[in-house]
Amino acid sequence: MRDDEAKLEHNKAAVRRFNEAVIERGDETAFHALVRPDLVNRSAPAGSPAGPDGMLYFFQQILRPALSDLRVEIHDQIAQGDKVTTRKTIHGTHRGALFGIPATGRAVAIEVIDIVRLVEGRYAEHWGATNLESVVAGLARAA
Repeated sequence: MRDDEAKLEHNKAAVRRFNEAVIERGDETAFHALVRPDLVNRSAPAGSPAGPDGMLYFFQQILRPALSDLRVEIHDQIAQGDKVTTRKTIHGTHRGALFGIPATGRAVAIEVIDIVRLVEGRYAEHWGATNLESVVAGLARAA
């Protein structure tokens, strides 16, 4: 395997590890190992911190308390240069309040497309598109 192919595979593996360790298991040690302190989250909601603290807060204080049995299903990954694009679904059960919506017990599937720029195998920049807004609207109708 050529060096550039090895780097692409290394970056894809780092993104997979982030999804498994951080999103599924809530491993903060893995988060800090995989995310640079100068990370810029280009998809941070308006008014939210766009650095690592804001990203960790979303997973640990919003998503994980609201959705039990989190599981990330990676459908596709494409790596080019220093970026990895991942199409995935985050699955869970709505067992806690999510944006003020009380638990419904419903299965949730959040569709996500992420682009991550990595530097030395660590997240340096993130862009993402999700259907979270429509998922939350569906939960609100069910509550």
